[in-house]
Amino acid sequence: MVVCGDDGLAYRLAAELRGVHGEQVTLVVPPNERTARPPVVGRARAASALLDRVVSATVGRGGAPAPPAAAGGGGGTGERVLEAAELTEAVLAEAGVERAAALALVHDDDETNIRAALTARRLNPRLRLVLRLYNRRLGQHIEELLDQAAALAYGDDGEEGAEASTTVLSDADTAAPALAATAVAGTSKVVQTEGGLLLRAVERLPSADGRLTGHGLCTLALLSGNDPAGAGGSAGGEHEPRLLPDDDEVRQTTGRGAIVLEQVSSTGGPESAAPGRGVAGVPSLASLFSRRLRWSLAGMVGCVVALAVALWVVTGIHPLSAFYLTLLDLFAIDDPAIGAPLGRQILQLLSGLVGLLLLPVLLAAVLEALGTFRTASGLRKPPRGLGGHVVLLGLGKIGTRVLTRLRELNVPVVCVESDPEARGLATARRLRVPVVLGDVTQEGVLESAKIHRAYALLAVTSADTTNLEAVLYARNVRPDLRVVLRLYDDDFATAVYRTLRAAYPQALTRSRSVTHLAAPAFAGAMLGRQVLGAIPVERRVLLFAAVDVAGHPQLEGRTVREAFRAGSWRVLAVEGRADTSPSHVLEKGDRVVVAATRRGLAELR
Repeated sequence: MVVCGDDGLAYRLAAELRGVHGEQVTLVVPPNERTARPPVVGRARAASALLDRVVSATVGRGGAPAPPAAAGGGGGTGERVLEAAELTEAVLAEAGVERAAALALVHDDDETNIRAALTARRLNPRLRLVLRLYNRRLGQHIEELLDQAAALAYGDDGEEGAEASTTVLSDADTAAPALAATAVAGTSKVVQTEGGLLLRAVERLPSADGRLTGHGLCTLALLSGNDPAGAGGSAGGEHEPRLLPDDDEVRQTTGRGAIVLEQVSSTGGPESAAPGRGVAGVPSLASLFSRRLRWSLAGMVGCVVALAVALWVVTGIHPLSAFYLTLLDLFAIDDPAIGAPLGRQILQLLSGLVGLLLLPVLLAAVLEALGTFRTASGLRKPPRGLGGHVVLLGLGKIGTRVLTRLRELNVPVVCVESDPEARGLATARRLRVPVVLGDVTQEGVLESAKIHRAYALLAVTSADTTNLEAVLYARNVRPDLRVVLRLYDDDFATAVYRTLRAAYPQALTRSRSVTHLAAPAFAGAMLGRQVLGAIPVERRVLLFAAVDVAGHPQLEGRTVREAFRAGSWRVLAVEGRADTSPSHVLEKGDRVVVAATRRGLAELR
């Protein structure tokens, strides 16, 4: 396996292939990249120092977390490291692309990955290619182009070129669903197969007697004690999380939550249990007019009604006529009450005075409404009275995908972004999501995003210290606020989770490393497996993959019940069958959807 990249995903992917799947890996990085990684750790140390000061003040203990080791460093067993400024043909040849089974191009630049993929396909048409591309539409065209090139290289000899494939993935697309789901309690984590089967994993808490109720299709994982699903670390609970337990273990377990699999439907889109509180698109009355203006208009309407009733009582005319005359007086239409009774004249003067007061109120309403509609195509501000929303920090590559996912779940969002040219602002404008432009570390920015009334805070900027500082500040404002923060290094993410959980035991804290969430999907694609999705279970990952039964002695000729191996894999469904019975015998032509641990999926090779 050859991995080419310039950031943490390359190191995590190489470690995944070598440590979990036992592959021989050649890692190609820019010059001095292995020595350039320590500043990232240094950034984590700076954030650790900030964290230590908070912990010392809250729980009376410090101690900086140990700096994470650079993944893939040291040139350990089964790994070779090359340094190259550019991925030229000579560099790819030196890396062994001509003899490799698979090549992963995970540079942060789409153009670099595409150029190297075209060269690699020419060097080795049988090569299995995995590309990291942010532009999904371009990625579809690149897949078709490179697969067509592999087919033409062998002409009609399809057997030799059968191994060749091209898979385009995005770490943002892989990690965004997990980040969005973690920010919202009860949100379904959905996996969709090619046949339209929709499966979702949901959390089940134990009942009053400690037993689990409602096991769904099957139990995917038992959680560590007192640690909800998707938490940032497994240590510190009463038990370690148990992936893919057998039914006897589930029945005997007490006092632990579980991740349970449910079937949503065989067609249609995924369902969501997200606590959305409003539909984006049509602005509400509250977003058009301020509260003070609405109260002023209501007061004016009350005055008009009172004057009309008074005129009706004083003069005895018909109520509709009284209301009509009051409006004439209100709008200064010339109908003086000369020769009329004194009461009528006094009411006319009062109506005229109310009309003078009404004029600036109407003008303010018009100007405010016009201003709202004029900025509808621009960035919206958080509406007054907003509550129960998710505050999203950062509209970069990851933040944009998370924003799209949250809006698909109908979750109200307020974004905070410091860069007025950020790529996600166009998406926020299209989705009509309120945005606060400003540095989140500055005082007053989170307040503008209504953090004191927010449901959760999701910090996904590219700077670890910014995410951590924002979370700590938000916790000062709302100690019970649910927070999810993206951190570059997985070890540091675990340390942050444990410390924040100790400092705020009553609040829900989640820490996520994007490379930790994305690497299993990239590794699975390099090994020729169709990884449908990945669900984080605390600090572990459970993979969903489509596997052909043919050639697998652990599957072929066995029933669905016999094919289950606790702690490794479980057959969830057979594609093409609406209902999969545990007694169904898996045959050579079947294609099954399995939930597996990373090691379990490696064993299925």
